[in-house]
Amino acid sequence: MTELINKFEPITLAEMSSVKLMNRTDTKFVTNLQKLIQLLEMAQQDYYVQDIDGGRNLEYDTTYFDTQTFDMYCVHQHGHTNRQKIRFRTYCVSGLQFMEIKTKNNHGRTKKKRIEVGDMDLADEEKRQFIGKHLRYGVDTLQPALNNHFSRITLVNKAKTERLTIDSGLRFHNLQNDQRLDMDELVIIELKRDGLVFSPVLEMLRQLRIQPHGFSKYCMGSALTGKNHLPVNRFKRKLIEVNKLVNQ
Repeated sequence: MTELINKFEPITLAEMSSVKLMNRTDTKFVTNLQKLIQLLEMAQQDYYVQDIDGGRNLEYDTTYFDTQTFDMYCVHQHGHTNRQKIRFRTYCVSGLQFMEIKTKNNHGRTKKKRIEVGDMDLADEEKRQFIGKHLRYGVDTLQPALNNHFSRITLVNKAKTERLTIDSGLRFHNLQNDQRLDMDELVIIELKRDGLVFSPVLEMLRQLRIQPHGFSKYCMGSALTGKNHLPVNRFKRKLIEVNKLVNQ
């Protein structure tokens, strides 16, 4: 796959800053490594690849927090569209870490607020004020729930109207029961584009029979590693589909 990625023309972080998706829509797709290789072969002429100091498949490390009764997981599992998540994300290539709060409203729009941090200590006053302002759950109810490690390729179409993130090598560690699960064959693709403008990759995905598929790393990772203490009823169909993809 490294050889394939290196065939793309590069785009730098500075150049990507011009990709302003003001009316952004997000669509997720789930597939496996075999189809990802086919997709990368098809996309070379229409996309740049993000290059940071020669790195094109960059490692990310994320720790999700939830309440002691897993309220954020349960809101999603019960199918509610108005929901939140809080996580600490580390960009492994730079060591930069951010605390992020994502809020999804009833219209399907997601807003993300974040601040740079040096650790995950919630006793820190700056973090407590940030959480108090943006999260509807009390800071003292929060605990580490799930760690997720993955590698990400970012593509930008040559019209600079969309970004495509491609996550692979997913590794989950449930921080409550110490269960671990590696899903090296699974690939999560997210298309972020400016409204409903033309997207070259949509036809490629259609040809490869890769369908839109909601996938929350936090919820799926928790469901896959926490079956003994978390409800999974509404995720059962997705869990079956994921299992088929990684065992093809």
